[in-house]
Amino acid sequence: MTKPSTPSGTRDFSPAEAARRTYIFDVIRGVFRTFGFQPLETPAMENLSTLLGKYGEEGDKLLFKILNSGNAFAKLTPDDLSSPAAAALKACEKGLRYDLTVPFARYVAQHRSDIAFPFRRYQIQPVWRADRPQKGRYREFYQCDADVVGSTSLLNEVELVQLADAVFQKLGIAVTLKINNRKVLSGVAELMGAGDRLTEITVAIDKIEKVGMERVRQELRECGISDNALARLEPVLALTGAPAEKLQALSRLLASSATGMAGVQELNDLFAYLRPLELACSLELDLSLARGLSYYTGAIFEVKARDAEMGSISGGGRYDNLTGIFGVPDLSGVGISFGADRIYDVMEQLHLFPERAQAGTKVMFANLGAHEEACAITLAAQLRRSGVSVEIFPDRKKLQKQLEYANRRGIPYVAIIGEDELAQQKVSLKNMRTGEQRPLPTEKLAEIVNNDEL
Repeated sequence: MTKPSTPSGTRDFSPAEAARRTYIFDVIRGVFRTFGFQPLETPAMENLSTLLGKYGEEGDKLLFKILNSGNAFAKLTPDDLSSPAAAALKACEKGLRYDLTVPFARYVAQHRSDIAFPFRRYQIQPVWRADRPQKGRYREFYQCDADVVGSTSLLNEVELVQLADAVFQKLGIAVTLKINNRKVLSGVAELMGAGDRLTEITVAIDKIEKVGMERVRQELRECGISDNALARLEPVLALTGAPAEKLQALSRLLASSATGMAGVQELNDLFAYLRPLELACSLELDLSLARGLSYYTGAIFEVKARDAEMGSISGGGRYDNLTGIFGVPDLSGVGISFGADRIYDVMEQLHLFPERAQAGTKVMFANLGAHEEACAITLAAQLRRSGVSVEIFPDRKKLQKQLEYANRRGIPYVAIIGEDELAQQKVSLKNMRTGEQRPLPTEKLAEIVNNDEL
């Protein structure tokens, strides 16, 4: 018999884990709403024509493709079978979404006549990537996205930085928020004499923190980037100091690139907006930050936890051309995404979940007989109306067995109704943490439990 298991890169979540994840989603959703974002949901699957070509060559390789229904291979010709890529595209017309941004762009293009621009939406749903599973990297995971589309104003970037800062303050995670601009990276590529190789350059330098500069040099050489070009790249990546100092140096290095200078100006303006704000996060201008996805065109963000070993836990940026792919040109957007699974791992590692994030049943009524059970049903209904989470043990077992069950579940209170309690119209309430037990008038039960007075 095959041992039951989940597919590689996916996970089950126990009730306690699911409760903590719900806590994360609720915090993020609450912050999204305070910034005026509206909820949106899109299907788990999209047409492959929607997904392909939006994430760069490496991203396309990580798309999960879905076989057409029926005999998916019936229409394949011998020529198709000689090319696995061509065969896959004919046999698979749909795929699981890789992120939430491209489906959002498709939605905007499809429903543009019904939307008031600028359109602010948030979306909390799972995405899928055919990646190699490892710590902090899963094949199925949730993203929590907020995007503004239909406005080129840098005020949107400012608000997204504030939004990220508010989320991580509420979750209790100390973070560094890194900022760069794709126009600056385009200017660097021009400086290298490799303006047409921006994708290869950004994909390579995006790995610098993981693999180091030597491996990045090697990857770029394999892409055909010359040592002379690399000699122009490395001084940019080596710049140090405060954002203002780096930007001053960049202005000199990129003076010959109109695109690069436009990026420098945007960064100058963005940091000028952010400087007077009282943000809890540390802001850093990271010129090696590239965000490998090819649709970014302006400001890019990445957030890392300062006290935990983990990759980025949030990221995003400006995209000017994404809806143009779907026939709606000149509609700029900017967004940020929170990786709920990585945030969960960081909070678990740092013991940041509050007790309320794990709250389940607060009171369990013991089941000691038919008359006692009938009384428990009435009292449980009253407690639920006052907002208390209640359950009744369904079987008439020995009281000790029922108390052991409550202990294993972490239920803080057990309400015991026996013959004496029935006669006196009382209930004995047992605090499972302290062991204290006290008889109470039934009308006092909700007040005592709600205020944790036992």
